[in-house]
Amino acid sequence: MKKASVILSHLGNQPQFRYLKQQNCYRKYISLLGEKWQKAIAFVYIKNNTLFVAVTHPGFKMELNYNRDLLKSILTQLTSHDHECEMLKAREVVIFHSKYHPVDKSEDALTTVPYYNELASSDFKIQSKDKELKEKFEQIKEQIKCNQ
Repeated sequence: MKKASVILSHLGNQPQFRYLKQQNCYRKYISLLGEKWQKAIAFVYIKNNTLFVAVTHPGFKMELNYNRDLLKSILTQLTSHDHECEMLKAREVVIFHSKYHPVDKSEDALTTVPYYNELASSDFKIQSKDKELKEKFEQIKEQIKCNQ
């Protein structure tokens, strides 16, 4: 019985699935960058010996323009150390903003429910003569007692 990893490896070596191998190498390349740059980069691809880097925000574009040499050197180191990614060779780096991959807005998840002490007290006198109003105040008193 073959293992799943053997089957996936065999499928990855098929010529029709060479793009999967390239995508895996692109993922490796992005993971080699710092955490700040990993969040900044939406996707990368290589075409005609040019590395295209799509960023999620225009501000990141300016910062990466100053670090083109870093992007190139990491790519050459990846191709020299990883034999599966030897096809990733680029002479130039082009950085552009991708409007289709906005910055992920992470919502802070509340791990605990905030509990507060009830500041109101239920010991007050109802001085109204209206029956409906008295009933409403009685309901408020009961709610305050339940919250204490």
